[in-house]
Amino acid sequence: MVAAVALFRAIRHRPPAARVALLLRVSGLAVAAVVLVVAAAVRLLAADGTGSIADHPAGHGVAVTITGLGLGLAVLLLGAGLLWAPMVVAPRSRFPQVLDGTLMMVCLLAFVWAGFLESWHDRLADGRVPFRLVADCLVLAIPVVVAGTVIGTSVVTAANRPRLPRPALVVCAGTGLFSVGLLGLMIGSTGRAAPWVLQGSTLTVSAGAVALMAAVHIPGRYERIPPARETTPCWLSLAAVVLAMLTLTGRVITAGDAGPDPVCVVLALIIGTLLTVQQVLARRALTSIAEQLAESEAHFRSIAHTDALTDLANRRELFRILEEEVRGGPACVLLSIDLDGFKNINDIRGHDVGDAVLVEVARRLRSNVRPGDCPARLGGDEFAVLMWAKPSEAMSMATRMLTVLNQPYELDSGTVFVTASIGMAGCLEADSIDSLMRNADLALRFAKQSGKNRIEAYDVAYDDLVRRRTELEHELRGAVDRGELMLVYQPVVEVRTGAVAGVEALLRWHHPRLGTVSPAEFIPLAEEVGLIHGLGRFVVHEAARQLSHWIADGHDLWMSVNASVRELHTPEYADLIREVLRVHRVPAGKLTIEVTEHAAARDVQQLKQRLTDLRAIGVRVALDDFGSEYSSLKLLRTLPVDALKIDRELLENDCMTPDCGADTCEESRHAPIVDVVVTIGQRLGLDVVAEGVSQPQQRALLIEYGCRYAQGTLFGDGMPAERVETLFRNVGEVDSGREIRHG
Repeated sequence: MVAAVALFRAIRHRPPAARVALLLRVSGLAVAAVVLVVAAAVRLLAADGTGSIADHPAGHGVAVTITGLGLGLAVLLLGAGLLWAPMVVAPRSRFPQVLDGTLMMVCLLAFVWAGFLESWHDRLADGRVPFRLVADCLVLAIPVVVAGTVIGTSVVTAANRPRLPRPALVVCAGTGLFSVGLLGLMIGSTGRAAPWVLQGSTLTVSAGAVALMAAVHIPGRYERIPPARETTPCWLSLAAVVLAMLTLTGRVITAGDAGPDPVCVVLALIIGTLLTVQQVLARRALTSIAEQLAESEAHFRSIAHTDALTDLANRRELFRILEEEVRGGPACVLLSIDLDGFKNINDIRGHDVGDAVLVEVARRLRSNVRPGDCPARLGGDEFAVLMWAKPSEAMSMATRMLTVLNQPYELDSGTVFVTASIGMAGCLEADSIDSLMRNADLALRFAKQSGKNRIEAYDVAYDDLVRRRTELEHELRGAVDRGELMLVYQPVVEVRTGAVAGVEALLRWHHPRLGTVSPAEFIPLAEEVGLIHGLGRFVVHEAARQLSHWIADGHDLWMSVNASVRELHTPEYADLIREVLRVHRVPAGKLTIEVTEHAAARDVQQLKQRLTDLRAIGVRVALDDFGSEYSSLKLLRTLPVDALKIDRELLENDCMTPDCGADTCEESRHAPIVDVVVTIGQRLGLDVVAEGVSQPQQRALLIEYGCRYAQGTLFGDGMPAERVETLFRNVGEVDSGREIRHG
């Protein structure tokens, strides 16, 4: 009663499956209690004065029937409660568990019958078997079978779950002992067997109460175990099968001429049937597991070889196709595709928009390749297309893809514009898969360096350029420490007098083995590989040191230093300039930082802040190469600059040669532009410097337009500091710089 009350209180807080299991257990215990009470009442009503019902067949039969069927129902309910209990038996393994338990009990029954009961039955068969005993046995057969099955199921359940929680183990043990007690109770009910009845009743009540109390503490969720473990036959049932088969086989061998016992034959047939059903279930389970494994393998293979975002083939899948189909196959071409400026989309519009662009790129690639071609995403904004075609046909396809990829991207968040660069390499030009990938990447790199938004086919000459580039990068990393770098200085003069007003520091690299390396070759390389910061630090320190020396000698001039866009976009650059001025004791107004017009147009707002920081220190800022690309007057109004340097292209033209007259030069279509730029600069209060002055006629025009400063080969090329000092002493002297060029 206490156990039942506790269970009813616990049922309200349990999941549905746990509530069903608890209700089944309560029902089983209640049925058992009612059966015991009813059976006892029937016996008392049918008993004579001696208190025995042995001589009252009607009362005895009713009592046995009620006891047998009622207790069988109680055992059945309690066994069902065990099977439905969470954390004990998985739903799909309930029937295999019952089958295992039944098989084990039948095998044990065969062992007991063939080893012990058969001889007792033979001796009993010589006499007269009471009809009432036969009837009792028939009535009790069903509950005995049910109880035996529940006992076997309890044992199998406990054995199949080595990590079963302790409350669940108690439930299994209690259910089994409850069934054992009911067996004793039913055996005692067939005759004068009061000890069996007493012991069976005691065991039934105590075991049932303990099992029900423990059921309250079983967790409400089933802890999953591998499917193979749930459907694998218990080792106890397998051991019982072996024991039964050995016993029955021995009994058949020793039967002699009398033949096998019919009961042994029936038990053997039952065992065979149960084993057959068990094998069918095991085969179905293994088939299901194999199908699940195949699906999982296909799923994980798809994950391993497919890009999750775009559903294109990934790098691994592309390599697999190349390894399996390219070797010895038809002609093929690999396209390496990269989106131009995609990082800006992620930084400005967000990664969600970037992902949407990548998905749309994948869709366009998939829609514009031919059957059999393989589009793939290699990572980030890098794509590839493996085409089974000749180079000429592949170039036509690549051109169409470039056109498609350059179309605007209409997204939910708005329209996005992005271009692409494509590198193309044929498989016949490569001796391995890796070299094919490298050739395509190399062609893509040259497409990027050639202005982007274009297609470049691989050329063998690219290999020499890459080797040259790799060697330069390696040597450049130690050039400062080895003393291979030096500064030369190009004078900036007053146009009218020729007096040196300032100099521009130019970096030169002379390698003992490679010779003189052009700045146009190693400076872009340094910017790309991240060495420009070290070179810039060397330049400003060396230039400031030399400027400090000239100022100490009494020369009044400024020093211009070119700054890379990568340097200017770092907040630490202003700190570097401040440190250089302090260390070398150079007045801030004597140092000019030159920034190119191209760099200024890339990110005006950020550059404006950096230039403002520099001017706050006191240094001057010059806008270099004005007129080379953008020539935007908005830059002059937006950026805080002090000087404007006119690009040499505005002065150079075919007519400006030594053989041309001044009248012809004045008719040049470039000259009026120079006049306008000089006028605008003066109106804005900027110092205007004309670059690339190489002819006297150009100098004459600059004097006419009122341009105050100029530099170029007419006044001197880049030269060592010693030669600049000679210009200080010889004001107005024109130095062609020939010794520098031929030295």
